[in-house]
Amino acid sequence: MSQLLRKPQQKEIAEGVTVVQEVNSENSQLEYVGVKVLDLAPGRSYKENLSSTECCIVALTGKINVSDSQQVFENLGTRESVFEKKPTDSVYVSNDRSFEVTAVTQARVVLCYSPSGQSLPTKLIKAEDNSIENRGKYSNKRLVHNILPDSDPSANSLLVVEVYTESGNWSSYPPHKHDQDNLPHESFLEETYYHEMNPRQGFVFQRVYTDDRSIDETMAAENGDVVVVPAGYHPVGVPDGYESYYLNVMAGPSRSWKFHNEPAHEWILNRK
Repeated sequence: MSQLLRKPQQKEIAEGVTVVQEVNSENSQLEYVGVKVLDLAPGRSYKENLSSTECCIVALTGKINVSDSQQVFENLGTRESVFEKKPTDSVYVSNDRSFEVTAVTQARVVLCYSPSGQSLPTKLIKAEDNSIENRGKYSNKRLVHNILPDSDPSANSLLVVEVYTESGNWSSYPPHKHDQDNLPHESFLEETYYHEMNPRQGFVFQRVYTDDRSIDETMAAENGDVVVVPAGYHPVGVPDGYESYYLNVMAGPSRSWKFHNEPAHEWILNRK
C-alpha cells in the first residue's frame, strides 16, 4: 500500500460539513505541512481554533464567508470549477486565532496549515492579488497562480500555489527537489499535492523519489487525491485527453523556495 497517496475520505463531521481529505503530522511523515479539504453545504459552517499553527483558507470552488472573530470577509470565491482557470480568493489566519468558514453556496474549501510561533495580521488574499505565470515550453507547459509565494511576507511558514498542466504535458519537471536546508542553494520544504482532473475520471502519474531511493513511489493520482511529498523529486505526467490541476502546500524551517533539479535530467532546460 502506498504511504504517499491519500484517497478521499468523505467523512461527515456535522450536518452539511464533510472532510474530504485530512493530512497532518499525526497520520503522515510530514512535520511542517498539513492540509484539510472540506465540502460545505449552503449555510453550513466549520470552526477551528488555531494554537501554534497558521492557516491559509482557499475558496477552491463556490462562495464562502470567512471570519476570524474580529472581521468578516464575505462572498469569497470566484468559480464553480477549478478548470475555469481563474484565480480565487483566500484568507490567511495566523496562530493563536480562531476562524469560521460559512458556505454561501455549495463550496469546497482547502485549509493549508503549518506550525507558526509569531502572530501576524489576518489577510484577505483577493483573486486579483494572485500573480499569474506561464512556465515551461514544449511538453513542459503549465499555468501557475501564486496565492502565497515566498515573496509575500504575509505568512511565517506557508507557501501556497495552484498549477494547471495541459493534456499530454509534464509538470514539476524536470524532476526537482527541495529537501536540504542548504540556503541559498536549496531549501527544505515539505509539500502536498491536492489533485483534480478534467474530465473527472482522469488520472495523472506522479513519482516521488530521493537520490538514494529510500523513497521511490510512482502513483496514479485521481480526482480528489492528495500526494504527500516529505522529501525527494516529485514530477507529474498528464495523459493525453485530460487536464491536470493541483494545489500545492509547502512549508519548512525557512520560508524560501529554492529547488534543485535532478542533474541527470536538467539538460532538457537547454533544448533549442
